[in-house]
Amino acid sequence: MLVITGFSAIVMVLWNLLIPQLFGLKFINFWQALGLFALTRILFGHFGGGKPGERPGNDLRRNNHIREKWLEMTDEERKDFFNRRNDFFRDGPFSREDFWKRKTNRTTPDDAAEGEQ
Repeated sequence: MLVITGFSAIVMVLWNLLIPQLFGLKFINFWQALGLFALTRILFGHFGGGKPGERPGNDLRRNNHIREKWLEMTDEERKDFFNRRNDFFRDGPFSREDFWKRKTNRTTPDDAAEGEQ
């Protein structure tokens, strides 16, 4: 409880020193700082519960089946993956030229040059 009180006091002091001068917002009291601290911990952090020194996203990296699949691939399989991905985005349904034609029913400058020849 002492740690939460200390962090809330730090939030209040830093807010009151910086935010009113920088952005013209109002000063806050201790309870508002406590609420702001709790909100930021909920949105961007966690309230503990893990091993000391362990970051809260490490288990996702450890249990990531896509990463495991990537690590098991040979160099040739990785090159093939990149080539297939590049072909899909360059010439497939997500290519810039295809998107431009579908959305505007216009031709690209390259198509216009081909039509003149």
